[in-house]
Amino acid sequence: MTVTARRVHLAARPFGLPDDSTWAIEETELPAPSDGEVLVRVTHLSLDPAMRGWLNDVRSYVPPVAVGEVMRAFGAAVVVESRDPAFAPGDAVTGILGVTDHAVLPGDQLTAIDLDVAPATTWLGALGMPGMTAWFGLFDVARAKPGDTVLVSGAAGAVGSVVGQLAKAHGCRVIGIAGGPEKGRWLTDELGFDAVVDYREGAVHRGVRAVAPEGIDVYFDNVGGEMLDSALRVLRLGARIAICGAISTYNATEPPPGPAHYMSLLVNRASMAGFLVFDYEDRYGEAVDGIRAMLDAGTLVAREHVVAGGVDAFGDTLLMLFSGGNTGKLVLEL
Repeated sequence: MTVTARRVHLAARPFGLPDDSTWAIEETELPAPSDGEVLVRVTHLSLDPAMRGWLNDVRSYVPPVAVGEVMRAFGAAVVVESRDPAFAPGDAVTGILGVTDHAVLPGDQLTAIDLDVAPATTWLGALGMPGMTAWFGLFDVARAKPGDTVLVSGAAGAVGSVVGQLAKAHGCRVIGIAGGPEKGRWLTDELGFDAVVDYREGAVHRGVRAVAPEGIDVYFDNVGGEMLDSALRVLRLGARIAICGAISTYNATEPPPGPAHYMSLLVNRASMAGFLVFDYEDRYGEAVDGIRAMLDAGTLVAREHVVAGGVDAFGDTLLMLFSGGNTGKLVLEL
């Protein structure tokens, strides 16, 4: 079977925020799958802050998307035709599918998912890469323990919202940083955060001091920039910082300044470490089982912000990540 795919290609590297000139939409006839390959119909795409970093022609943990290539993206799909014995038509899968409505991929690049356990959108969120990131970043990198005060930036996003709930279930006191009263109410009233600091209302470190006068033991950083600098000002002795991302700097047109208060790490004998979730790939099952148990018990809320519109809506929907327009995991429905 041959299928015509509608795909988004990188047309030009952006300077600052991506815009219409960044993308080109093309239709391409896909070949029938060969032995070991699978033809899938993409149903949902995961939109993640890391995508912005993949557009820069710089050395990073993965090669940048090349100009002219299909934009890289995680997604969920349904198998249409399979030449891999591990998959059959109708199976639901996830993988790095690209921003496209159909794809032909090697079967070993796909992972089967069970839609009776959770919808595809949750397999891209709490049971997907954001959930894995939250789990290993909190427990392995930040070494959170019961009684810790945990501060989470980007708390209303895909990773931060799971981090806060995992920390709360682990016996920690949890403070989120988010923008606006609506997100703040969601974090406290529905997710159980102990307090929220609205970064739009003034200096973050003063807001944290107001609700945690003795400081914090763990900072889970999704934002970087000035917010990281604020967190450095409120560390307790032996604090741990897990660097997950730095969304505040991804569209910067000049190199951002380093944190001014880095000596707090020395004074407080604290540690700061970056991590990549891919380093824990052989342990994903551990995190999936733990998060699934919480979902089944109703002790963890998985929220997906789903935008319909197909591949044509990709560019505009991606920008929601940088304007604070999403709450929970941002997903594009095809």
